[in-house]
Amino acid sequence: MLIYGKQPVYYAIEHHRDRIKTLYLAKELDKKEYSHLMKMGIEIKRIPEKTAQSMVKGGNHQGFIAEISQVVPYASSFLKKCNFVVVLSSITDMGNMGSLIRSAYALGVDALVICGIKEPNLEAVIRTSSGAALDMPLVVIHNIHDVMHELKQSGFKLYGAVMDGTDVREAGFAPKRALILGNEGDGLSGRVQKNLDEGVSIPMAHNFDSLNVGVAGAILMERMR
Repeated sequence: MLIYGKQPVYYAIEHHRDRIKTLYLAKELDKKEYSHLMKMGIEIKRIPEKTAQSMVKGGNHQGFIAEISQVVPYASSFLKKCNFVVVLSSITDMGNMGSLIRSAYALGVDALVICGIKEPNLEAVIRTSSGAALDMPLVVIHNIHDVMHELKQSGFKLYGAVMDGTDVREAGFAPKRALILGNEGDGLSGRVQKNLDEGVSIPMAHNFDSLNVGVAGAILMERMR
């Protein structure tokens, strides 16, 4: 699989050098930076800008493309070992997903579950998370209701982001807890909300509808950790 962009590629170089098969450079580097990369023992290939653009299908590669070993999602049984899980229900925007994965990793979430997408684009997820998806345990289960049932069976309390829920600043959270975040446009479905243990929300200081799911998710994770 290919990842591109300076930040995710350098994250992979610094933290997952063994996963990198080939580093492709489509820009000139200063001697110090190039020497540093050469000393790491990574196979480096220089390629023209046109070739780089073709490889990433027009994406913003910033001169850095890396071929890495395939990222394999964790089995759902891994969730039983966790205490704090975040579930993304039909979130389709890769920018939001990457932001949430980055926040989850930074804020101590044990695993993140992607639902509603049969085959998420893991290359895009790694890129938009600035590489954090290489370290954040990811589980892919298409049906959100299967996830909720499995988590409840494992002793989790389920908290969902809703418009009229308990003020997150006043809510108490169980030791084994899961935060469920809904689709960018529609939020959580009525059926999902019915099966929550508690809905939580972020009160607004002004008369404003809501926050972007990436921002709201980060705030809720921080309150729940």
